[in-house]
Amino acid sequence: MNHLKDAIALAALDDAPFDGWTMAALGRAAQNLGKPALMAEALFPEGIADATRHVTDIFDRRLMAELKGIKTQDLRVRERIALAVMTRFQIMTPYKPGLRVALAVWTNPFQAPRAAKTLWASADKIWVWAGDTATDYNHYTKRALLSGVMASGLLFWLQDQSPKGADTRAFLERRIDSVLALGRLVGRRKAA
Repeated sequence: MNHLKDAIALAALDDAPFDGWTMAALGRAAQNLGKPALMAEALFPEGIADATRHVTDIFDRRLMAELKGIKTQDLRVRERIALAVMTRFQIMTPYKPGLRVALAVWTNPFQAPRAAKTLWASADKIWVWAGDTATDYNHYTKRALLSGVMASGLLFWLQDQSPKGADTRAFLERRIDSVLALGRLVGRRKAA
């Protein structure tokens, strides 16, 4: 069933620039895949926000599969994080026009808690892959800071026209450096 859910969500995302990112568009995507339109409502019972969250999950799963074979022992933490976020953007690139439309769901103030939770889960997966084992306040701080980096990076990436996302990569590196500098400052204050 997850395969069908993925197929409908991605087909609708492909068509989002033309059809919008709505339950009706998901229904049309289901029909185009030879299923009844009502299948979309059955698979996404919480509506378009549910479908948006599922698309994020698809990209998370694809990212983790892509990162699985990468040897990280020679990479610094900031390099691991930047690599993971840029790899995620590369995976999302074929769906960039649709993501511009779908992102509007998360900008709805009523969806802010759900959007934050979804982004947090993606940041957590990246930190776990990067080797983070913190269980104290650092666990939460790292995920919160990476969520911010990912959100601003996504907005930048959606507008980036540079070859191979070079401008996005530079933007991410600056943001990650800023976040790490903030983390060091907080650490020094706590030690003082």
